[in-house]
Amino acid sequence: MYTSALTTDFYELTMMQGYFSNKHNPQVVFDMFYRTNPFEGGYVVFAGLNELIDKLETLAFSKEDVAYLKGLNKFTDEFLDYLENYHFNGDIYAVDEGAVVFPGEPLVRVHTTLIEAQLIEGLLLNNLNFQSLIATKASRMSLAANRGLLMEFGLRRAQGEDGALSASRASFIGGSQVTSNTLAGRTYGIPVAGTMAHSWIMSFSSELESFRSFAKLNPDNAVLLIDTYDTLGSGIDNAIIVGLEQKKIGKKIGVRIDSGDLSYLPRVIRKKLDDAGLTDATIVVSNDLTEEIVQTLVHDEVPINSWGIGTHLVTGGSQSSLNGVYKLAAKEESDGTIIPTMKISNSFEKTTNPGIKQIWRFFDKDGGALSDLITLDSESVTPGKNYTFYHPFAEADFFEMKKDTYATCTALLTKKMENGKRIGEKPTLQAIQKYSFACIESFHKSYLRQINPHIYKVSLSSKLKKLKMELLVKQRRKSKEEA
Repeated sequence: MYTSALTTDFYELTMMQGYFSNKHNPQVVFDMFYRTNPFEGGYVVFAGLNELIDKLETLAFSKEDVAYLKGLNKFTDEFLDYLENYHFNGDIYAVDEGAVVFPGEPLVRVHTTLIEAQLIEGLLLNNLNFQSLIATKASRMSLAANRGLLMEFGLRRAQGEDGALSASRASFIGGSQVTSNTLAGRTYGIPVAGTMAHSWIMSFSSELESFRSFAKLNPDNAVLLIDTYDTLGSGIDNAIIVGLEQKKIGKKIGVRIDSGDLSYLPRVIRKKLDDAGLTDATIVVSNDLTEEIVQTLVHDEVPINSWGIGTHLVTGGSQSSLNGVYKLAAKEESDGTIIPTMKISNSFEKTTNPGIKQIWRFFDKDGGALSDLITLDSESVTPGKNYTFYHPFAEADFFEMKKDTYATCTALLTKKMENGKRIGEKPTLQAIQKYSFACIESFHKSYLRQINPHIYKVSLSSKLKKLKMELLVKQRRKSKEEA
């Protein structure tokens, strides 16, 4: 079992050969962070980390990989020999998978050589950007449904088999509780579920016969699709006939609606079921649901028990990607010292934060998250002290976190890999979901709302702000001198 190191952009390999040939391979630190929240929302659920760690542990170039590269006539034999014996040997610091995170925060720190850091960029961003996007989407949908039963039905609309598998995993972290993807069920231990297709009903001589046959085969999961022909006519009427038959043997049914007015139909169907004595029958809805639709239906108290969501969940809907990036933050000098570095842009929000950094989250006495502070990793942050929080972009904007306004503070970045090996036990997907839910609960609902969420403050410490300004001024002076 290995992960092909060819999962990288080609220019990474050409740069790597340049570093290798010039014997330029210092120790470096790279940060992964994202710039803006997706879906015009207030947060991101960080996902994909533990799968990334699995892949980094098995990252290698097979003989076939090396033979392919050799056939391109772009690489030297010496460099190819290096690749054939390559294994990842770096250290990874990261926030816990499932954490609620915000723009500009260094979610992953990679400590390794320059060659290794370049090689893993594509793999790292591919895993973290997509899964974090989908986990966030699932979280928004789950919150919109008041943590009701959310079923991920996205296999057929996902971007390929690998995209579908990753989407099922990420959706579960964010809040879905079951998947229709059987392979995801086996791979990750996610409960699997499904009802029936319209073709099942159409294949029988009558709708009633199809319902009876399905209920007989699935007495404990008889969810009947009632909108093949006439939802409020034969559909619900035949479902009630079968529901009463199942009730006699101590079983119950559910009905699923996959089309039509999802505000009106469930109300009428609920009354018909209740009037027939099937008060324990459940109603499942699907049909291109978004978090906005779900939230509206919940707000209007439409009697819906569970939600089957596919397209808008596993593809990200209106948001095609998370804009996560990977930037150099520190590098080794010829004398062995590690110095901070930063990317400078005419757009101040694209100017990166230099140095090896840590994130501290401050909480009130009830465990509510108050604000995050990005510091240099060397800084000591302890409760019982006052801290100045500087705006990451505005040079003169700051506020004081007084010692009597917070109760505790916690460092979010911890070491996950050392010398290319995972530290500690790999958490189960269920444990990651539980942690994610707990993180969400620590934030005031104003940060979580679907529309116009309150902006959660992420700030820089005094030392980091000072370092950033010093490097910025120094580089600007150097540029003017060289002009």
